[in-house]
Amino acid sequence: MSENYRIGFDLGGTKMLSILYNEDFEPIARERRKTRGHEGVEFGLNRICETIDRTLDKADVAPDQVIGIGVGCPGTLNLDAGVIMDAPNLGWKNARIGKILRDRFECDVSIANDVDAGVYGEYRFGAAKGARCVVGVFPGTGVGGGCVYEGRILRGKRSSCMEVGYMPLMGSGPRAGSGPPGSLEALASRLAISGEAAKAVYRGQAPNLMQSAGTNIADIRSGVLARAIADGDESIKLIVEEAADYVGQAVGTLVNLLAPEIVILGGGLVEAMPDIYLPAVKKGARKTVLPELASEFETRVAELGDDSTTMGVAGWVEEESSRARIAAE
Repeated sequence: MSENYRIGFDLGGTKMLSILYNEDFEPIARERRKTRGHEGVEFGLNRICETIDRTLDKADVAPDQVIGIGVGCPGTLNLDAGVIMDAPNLGWKNARIGKILRDRFECDVSIANDVDAGVYGEYRFGAAKGARCVVGVFPGTGVGGGCVYEGRILRGKRSSCMEVGYMPLMGSGPRAGSGPPGSLEALASRLAISGEAAKAVYRGQAPNLMQSAGTNIADIRSGVLARAIADGDESIKLIVEEAADYVGQAVGTLVNLLAPEIVILGGGLVEAMPDIYLPAVKKGARKTVLPELASEFETRVAELGDDSTTMGVAGWVEEESSRARIAAE
């Protein structure tokens, strides 16, 4: 009998990643492409299907051997309908991704918020295996959050939740693309950090970053920031530490609400400079966490890297399919 496979798909802000997993969740083949979300919903959904086809071709696996596809999606989602309601970073609204994939590949399909999926991946396969309650905060282009409670992704009646990027930390202040002024995303996202770093370059305070990226925010990415700090740009280190402190303040508030044993930090910023980022988050968390809970949780860096979301949604579609079969019996 031929082996069955699952696809884990990460629909990121700028790049999409498709990984084919066998029944033991070992990666068999992968395909990474630019998302090109600005081309529109129909173009984007077709590109997702093409990327999955390319992944299967690399492994010489037939589509009928795929028993599940999980997709980690940015933005607000209707989980029951399999619809991306609004993904600002892609410019998409009402993208019926679940129906498109089910019709095309004739298998079970589940969607999840991309950070929810990453946290579930760490719970199932990585740094938070077996924990009763896990909270994750993943700073990137925005700031995403997720929670796994007793083996289930915490969600609303129909939609994803844990939009920690909208958490207000100031009564007034800068704005992100949406949400209130002074939000976590406006203060601590990689985009916010890059904007402050560009100002430091303009002022002559970051000579190493000036050489590698100048003031172009699009070029000031996580790895570039890390190299500038390693080369001696103290002003950039202070900017990153301040942003991480804000993330820590949000972590402390989340611990007060959910009392997790483990808080997972993930995303490119964390991966690029964990030795700077993690201590600053811990310092920020001490400002807001209840004293009674301060010793009840551990903050860890994600272990799975770019694969956390794909592994998470591949595991999640298995979980959802299993529960559906049990309910139908």
